[in-house]
Parts: sequence; C-alpha cells; structure tokens
Amino acid sequence: MPPLRIYDHPSPNCGPRRGGLTPTLIVLHYTAMHSVEAAIERLCDPEAEVSAHYVICRSGKVTRLVPEADRAWHAGQGTWAGQDDINSRSLGVELDNTGTHPFPHPQMQALETLLEQLMKRWDIAPAGVIGHSDMAPGRKTDPGPHFDWARLASKGLAAPLSGSPPHQTSCDSFRTVAQQAGYPADVPFDSLLHSTRLRTAPWRRGPLHPDDYTLPRP
Repeated sequence: MPPLRIYDHPSPNCGPRRGGLTPTLIVLHYTAMHSVEAAIERLCDPEAEVSAHYVICRSGKVTRLVPEADRAWHAGQGTWAGQDDINSRSLGVELDNTGTHPFPHPQMQALETLLEQLMKRWDIAPAGVIGHSDMAPGRKTDPGPHFDWARLASKGLAAPLSGSPPHQTSCDSFRTVAQQAGYPADVPFDSLLHSTRLRTAPWRRGPLHPDDYTLPRP
C-alpha cells in the first residue's frame, strides 16, 4: 500500500474515553454532505456536537480531527456484540460520500492503508471493523449500499461472510443468528433485516431469504 500522509485539523468535539476503555472497534461512516470541507467544518463545530477521528476525502486525502486516544462523538446510540457506549470503544472514520454513489478507488485505497495501521496499532480484529448501520439498525444507514465491504474482507480488513440457512427460515431464528454476529436484536425486524442487507446484499428486497443468514463473522 502507498504511504499515508495525514493532515491535522483538530476538533474540539471530543473527550476522554470512559471507564478506561480503549478502541476495539472501528466504525465507518459516510459524511452525507456536499463537500468534504463542509463535513470537516461541521465535525469541528462545537454547536453540532459531532466529530470523528478521521475524514477521508474522495481523492484519498486523510484528515485527523481527534487523537486516537480520545473519545470522538461519532457513533451515538447503539450497541455491538452486546456492548454500549460505542464512542468509548471505537475509532470513527468518515468517508466523503453522499450515500448515493460508489466510493472512488483513491479513497478506498487510503481507507485500507489507514485501517491496516489502526488495526495493528490497537490490535483490532477484522470483525471489529463495522458500519454505523451495523450498530444502529433503523437509525443509521452509513456507509450505505455502495460501500465495498467485500473488498475490505478480501484484504483481511473486515470480517468475511459465512453461515448457512436453517431448514426453515423465521424471524426468531434470524434474530438469533444476527445477534450472534454482533447486531442489536432488540429492534424492529424490518430494521434489522435492512441493516444486515446493507452489509451483505444491498440489492436484495422482499421477505427474509435463506441467503440472509450469511453474515459477517470472525
């Protein structure tokens, strides 16, 4: 991977991690704004009360807003693998994208280089790289249907998909399987199904399908 140059643009929207926690997750987002400049301005606005550790623009430029040791305000309410306060447990990476188009190769290449460094520095497993939609079904949809999760998984930077369908599909059995993969199960079923499909098969529509049981797993 090419060397990664990181530019600093400190955000005031951060604080200490709670309870002595250190990052075990990396949460990926899209900015959903018209430009990376507008996104960085918002992520540094004290009144907005949001931030992230890194922002990656479409050309691949990486900007650091919050030191990795600090708690950025990017995840909000949600859980993963039964754990809450995701902000204290994670690093947040924002990708300059509106959610309506693919992520350019330079941007993905920069993300891969950054992920490799973060995962090594904090000993984060591929299964610890998740989307905002994974931890907040029904509330968030980023990084969205155009994000190439398979590309990350093929490089060991996200969990691969695995699993086999049961003899008979049901909402209850799917909730169980999704919860075992890390997803919050205490959400409306349609929200849970949509969230998992954003990660595994964003083109799929309709009722629960046997292939929906193939989910990201360690």
